[in-house]
Amino acid sequence: MDVDKLRAWAKRLKRQLFALYLAARRPDTPWYAKATAAAVVAYAFSPIDLIPDFIPVLGLLDDIVLVPLGVWLALRLVPDAVLRECREEAERRLAEGGRKPVSRVGALFVCVVWIVCAAALAWWAIRRL
Repeated sequence: MDVDKLRAWAKRLKRQLFALYLAARRPDTPWYAKATAAAVVAYAFSPIDLIPDFIPVLGLLDDIVLVPLGVWLALRLVPDAVLRECREEAERRLAEGGRKPVSRVGALFVCVVWIVCAAALAWWAIRRL
């Protein structure tokens, strides 16, 4: 895959995520689609990754596999009419220079997961002694 194709894919993914962000905030989006879209968007826009990027191979796994799979699932759950309007709104906002949101909730979720994993590891290590 050449660099231009990769950049185009990343740009499309960013637009899809922004459209899902808008869809999660609309009252005409079903609750299950809202929940899925909100979770995917919160994680994708989180400034902290679940698997840090400096870990070889696994560090990029969430960016290359988990986020696109979550986007794919959320796009299937949001009604077509809502998604079409959200995509148009996302295109308009991005064309006007709108920035992507930053998810503090997503960052908090990732921090909680890391704390729980660290606590579980400490508990396991203490029990082994």
